[in-house]
Amino acid sequence: MLDILKQPWPWYVAGPLIGLVVPAFLLVGNKAFGISSSLRHICAACLPANISFFKYDWKKESWNLFFVAGIVLGGFIATQYLSGNHPVKINSYTTTLLKQQGITDFSGLLPHDIFSFSQLLSLRGFIFIVIGGFMVGFGTRYAGGCTSGHAIMGISTLQWPSVVATCCFMAGGFVMTWFILPYLISL
Repeated sequence: MLDILKQPWPWYVAGPLIGLVVPAFLLVGNKAFGISSSLRHICAACLPANISFFKYDWKKESWNLFFVAGIVLGGFIATQYLSGNHPVKINSYTTTLLKQQGITDFSGLLPHDIFSFSQLLSLRGFIFIVIGGFMVGFGTRYAGGCTSGHAIMGISTLQWPSVVATCCFMAGGFVMTWFILPYLISL
């Protein structure tokens, strides 16, 4: 059984399992799946400032904090005890393109040539990690939710704003991948 958990799962198994989270959340507690709102709950719980955005009963949403803690704990368990040391499968064309740009270390989930503490002090690392992180956070807030909330929960419950947001996420990803990323990697 443990060997099955250590193997990479194909998309046609993992995808439906992720998709089944939506009806499970709806059936068990009439809860919406999403992660981005948990940061707001943490801030409301830990920062008793006089900010109207954080003045609400965050305790009603405390289940979300346990869900996020479970994700963090599950990620730790998976990387420490269930990692099969399988290389991340990347399309050979993508690998070739990245190698042409000087990205050569594909040993982890993210290329260490860009995403590492030593790279944080470089211009490229600062743009990818700090500026990119800020833009993801801003976009999540602006769109009213994250990709998992909109694409998994919102579309499955037939919410038109989630369809629009997911289309914009995808369009932004394509533009970033094909037009902006090659320029940023060459920095």
